[in-house]
Amino acid sequence: MLFYLTIIFGCQLIGESLVSWLQLPVPGPVIGMALLFLALNWKGSVPDDLSRVADGLLSNLSLLFIPAGVGVMLHFRLIETAFWPITIALVVSTLLTIALTGLFMTWLGKHPPAKQENSTEGKA
Repeated sequence: MLFYLTIIFGCQLIGESLVSWLQLPVPGPVIGMALLFLALNWKGSVPDDLSRVADGLLSNLSLLFIPAGVGVMLHFRLIETAFWPITIALVVSTLLTIALTGLFMTWLGKHPPAKQENSTEGKA
């Protein structure tokens, strides 16, 4: 299991390194997650031990929000002075996300994916 935890953190490290080296506007963990996804797609399956490690991390995910909560409490006065701009930005971005997701899903519903032909059909 330690091997798969090392793989997960290694992908994150590679993602952070790529973001730093290439000056990408994307968080390093997102790049690392994409790399892990591509590797798993190439492999064709998720190993059972990797699945257990990932489930263990996900079950304790709430612990990772403690530093963010401490940061909010630490900078409470700063947040208090910018309360309305923060609130407006959150409300507008949430409504925009909901609207764009609805429009995109409507568009996808009108354009179903093309059916793939079976390569064995028509052969004698």
